[in-house]
Amino acid sequence: MTIKDIGPKPQSFNIEEATKGNTDYRSVAWSGRYLQVTLMSIPVGKDIGLEAHPETDQFLRLDAGKGRVQMGAAKDKLTFEQDVSDGWCVLVPAGTWHNITNLGTTPMQVYTVYAPAHHQPGKVQATAAAAEADKDDEPAAWSVQPKHVPDKHG
Repeated sequence: MTIKDIGPKPQSFNIEEATKGNTDYRSVAWSGRYLQVTLMSIPVGKDIGLEAHPETDQFLRLDAGKGRVQMGAAKDKLTFEQDVSDGWCVLVPAGTWHNITNLGTTPMQVYTVYAPAHHQPGKVQATAAAAEADKDDEPAAWSVQPKHVPDKHG
């Protein structure tokens, strides 16, 4: 199942089916003015990547696989740690350093909701390396954004 990001228009799809079927590191499924939905596939032994979004709350849900989430006030002070698996959600307050590592034997299938939108609508990044190298991944001009504060990466 491939989801086409149609921007801030009404949309409906089976998010569990789409998440489980996604093979890309990140695929933006829907972009609204105030939030965004992305699908992620994290390979065995890999992680989402230590980061903090200063102005973005984030909701993540695992639809397949298992992992460990770590969060904290600083990248060297990850005081929250929890093993997670299919059906678990992770709630990340703005400014919190966070990472999820795939501890399973299959890809970890995740969807995430950013508020406000965080990526270019329809953006697909096949691998974490492609995402890291991507210099053209800004939210749409029509999305409502706070004062620009760049993300922090570990």
